[in-house]
Amino acid sequence: MTLFWLKAYTTYEVLGFFYELNKTNIEDNLKSILATLESMSEFSFDHPTAERRKLHTPEAVMEAFPQIRLVIDAKEQRIQRPKTPKGGSGQNEQKPYYSGKKKAHTLKSQIAVRPDGHIEAVSASVPGGANHDLNLLRQSKLLDQLAEGEEAMLDKGYDGIQKDYPKLHLTLPFKARRNHPLEEDQKAINRLVSRYRIVVEHSLAQTNRFQVLSQVYRHHRQGHGSLVCIVAGLVNRSIDRHPLKSYPCLG
Repeated sequence: MTLFWLKAYTTYEVLGFFYELNKTNIEDNLKSILATLESMSEFSFDHPTAERRKLHTPEAVMEAFPQIRLVIDAKEQRIQRPKTPKGGSGQNEQKPYYSGKKKAHTLKSQIAVRPDGHIEAVSASVPGGANHDLNLLRQSKLLDQLAEGEEAMLDKGYDGIQKDYPKLHLTLPFKARRNHPLEEDQKAINRLVSRYRIVVEHSLAQTNRFQVLSQVYRHHRQGHGSLVCIVAGLVNRSIDRHPLKSYPCLG
């Protein structure tokens, strides 16, 4: 029942119809099983560096970027418009969640994957309007956890993070500036980075197969981060059984 709910994100009334349970029993069962699934959703990059397994096999490391440990991106999910507390200001309550990119109120999560698509780290969920991808990366301090020799790959939305980590090699696409368009060699490098960075998009697409992270989120915002972790753990189990499309080798 819990897996069906995560996949379909139905109302409790629909669950009650299929499983012949009342709403109270459904809530109690979901709460119990979700807590169990959350306890099973362990991400190796959250462990201390000394305890993390190094990636050396050809299957686990991109040939074009052999030192890349993490490919990082952010995921936004629409939520219902926050309600205005009695006597409060609706704008103050809603503004942090309003995403100009999505034109809706959202919650944002940061996802970091291995080159094979296995999810290695999940951030807390934060208001989508008040937190740019770059700010969320800084808040999470994820890059601080990279071991010596490990690198990360990001997209243009993280432009500027290099200033925070001048000694860390980060792979980002080149970004055109005013009066400074990209040169042909820079465009070629951007195409190469995009070709390999798409692994994180594939992993995010796997999480979106769970409607609880795809539809407009209807439940308490405080519980969203736990659901992202639960789904990420289930996606990892799926990837263990059915690996994502492997990267092509460069000639």
